[in-house]
Amino acid sequence: MSLPIRHLRKASKWPCFEDGQPSTLMAALARNAVQSGRRVAVRERDFGIWPEFTWQRFYEDVLAAAAALEQLGLLPGQAMTVIGDNRYRLYVASVAATALRAFPAPVFPDVPPEELAHYTKYGTPTVAVAEDQEQVDKLLELRERLGRPQRIVYDDPRGLAAYKVEGLISFDTLLADGRKRLIAEPQLAGDLVQRSGPGDIAVLLHSSGTTGAPKGVPLTHENVLQGVRNAAEAGYFEPHENCYAYLPMAWVGDFIFTLTGALALRFIINIPERQETVLHDLREVTPTMYLAAPRAWDNMLTRVQVAIADSTPLKRRLFNYFMPRAIEIERRRIAGEPARAGDRLLRLVGEIAVFGPLKDYLGLSRAARAYTGGEAIGEDTFLFFRALGVNLRQFYGQTETSALTAAQLGDDVRLHTVGKPLPNVEVRIDDSGEILVRSRSVIKGYYNDPEASRKALADGWLHTGDAGYLEPDGHLVVLGRVSEVVRTEAGERYIPNYIENRLKFSPYVRNVAILGAGRETLAAIVCIDYEAVGHWAEAHGISYTSYAELSQRREVYDLVAGVLRHVNGFLQPPLRVRRFVNLHKDFDPDDGEITRTRKIRRNVVEERYAALIEALYGGSSSVDFEATITYESGQTGRIRRTLSLQDVD
Repeated sequence: MSLPIRHLRKASKWPCFEDGQPSTLMAALARNAVQSGRRVAVRERDFGIWPEFTWQRFYEDVLAAAAALEQLGLLPGQAMTVIGDNRYRLYVASVAATALRAFPAPVFPDVPPEELAHYTKYGTPTVAVAEDQEQVDKLLELRERLGRPQRIVYDDPRGLAAYKVEGLISFDTLLADGRKRLIAEPQLAGDLVQRSGPGDIAVLLHSSGTTGAPKGVPLTHENVLQGVRNAAEAGYFEPHENCYAYLPMAWVGDFIFTLTGALALRFIINIPERQETVLHDLREVTPTMYLAAPRAWDNMLTRVQVAIADSTPLKRRLFNYFMPRAIEIERRRIAGEPARAGDRLLRLVGEIAVFGPLKDYLGLSRAARAYTGGEAIGEDTFLFFRALGVNLRQFYGQTETSALTAAQLGDDVRLHTVGKPLPNVEVRIDDSGEILVRSRSVIKGYYNDPEASRKALADGWLHTGDAGYLEPDGHLVVLGRVSEVVRTEAGERYIPNYIENRLKFSPYVRNVAILGAGRETLAAIVCIDYEAVGHWAEAHGISYTSYAELSQRREVYDLVAGVLRHVNGFLQPPLRVRRFVNLHKDFDPDDGEITRTRKIRRNVVEERYAALIEALYGGSSSVDFEATITYESGQTGRIRRTLSLQDVD
């Protein structure tokens, strides 16, 4: 039963900031339903078609979900666990929780059952919303161990019909119960719009956990909405963007760039059918705004290179003629050099012959705003996409700053900086070289952790933990984590992450750990990129049957040594990598070696691979090594290999 438009008119009073703009997510949704009710808010691919949900429908579903969740016992100040891939109904539930002055606490969908206890310990969540049977099973296992969540709402019913479990509720039932309550209590809808305030928690996310257990990061409605407004004021966001919702809901990038951006600026959210169809569905969506991590841009470049290698001779000749010239034009443009005669003509012809078809192939033909953040992006990748005509720009931020602190704006783009601080964001560098941030988009403190809050938010400034500096014109350069500044035996200072990021600029290196603290020289544990190196091996007639076998091929060692030599050329002699090993497996978040956002847990790696590290520095040419791996089911196994150890030069 649908709520009529006149019902929306009656509920058209909502909390606002001093300038009249909505100050909560629920208020923004109500405004959108009243002012743009018939416009499309969300499109979600299902069996090859794209059902559309208007702002009025979104509002009605959120009201119904909130009314029913309150009956299930979701209380103000309480967390609600959300686990699964991007789904319309998971976004509905997230906003509905905020209407009750509760808050969603999204969890990465690939978190194994044993880690769920940590990600669900804040806010005593008694209600959870799950995408499908896989996530329901995890939550039921968690309930057996901890006694919660007592209520589990699921979206996809496949495989759950036979479950006879107390407290298991379908989303269809939830919405039906909520609509009945809204009809029985006519004043409830208006009350739900006005309950929450800008100081209430809008979402509970988690820090990366690179140096310990992840901390709870409570972002308020004011934090997230001001973060989006800062970006919009700088022209980083535009109203009515077409965005693509494929990034993890537990990552701040999705909450800000997708959900909050949509509510504040009326974006259209496009949700792929499943993770396996993300690239295919991207071509159908052709978003106007697209956010991807540097590794995803690298993978996209690899796709192009593989496709060109498999194309016709004419297409290869066209690509090999136009792309290098376009990249050189872009390099000169970024350096501030004037355009040369013929540049414009080459761009025009290249757009017809090469650039336009490639953007269409990738699904980026309408991407007026394309962004990357989280870590440094390789110069070759960055220049390639900008030369292609994709306006790719870098930004810098953290979960604690609502994702957005500094950004490259307009044509003011440089290869080594992350741009200037956004409007209404203050950035300064303290005496130790640490980046400090102050803004209304910054959290007031960590969840139930006064000691961590005191350290991170001294004197009203967020101590980011990142080292960097401001150039004279205000551009921010980020070097790496302050805590990771280490010294060699001779006292040379370096940041391992700085070197690691530059090695990962190569498509052949997926992960790497730089070693050398307190030692005479630097060494590296390298995890190859299986797809990119696999394509390279096939092109060179090199056979293999597994990641482990491919990683130990002599030709692959030579390939990786070339990458290391290239990066060494940019480093001072005392900080060049002298020895390395290709690991027989990738670093894995399930094994605790990297975080869910793919940041290395250095202490875990150095402890787990201690014997391998000693062999690297002991001068051995090979070592027998056994590693423990964790499967998606949570079970563990062991893999034993003889690993080669090689000098770079």
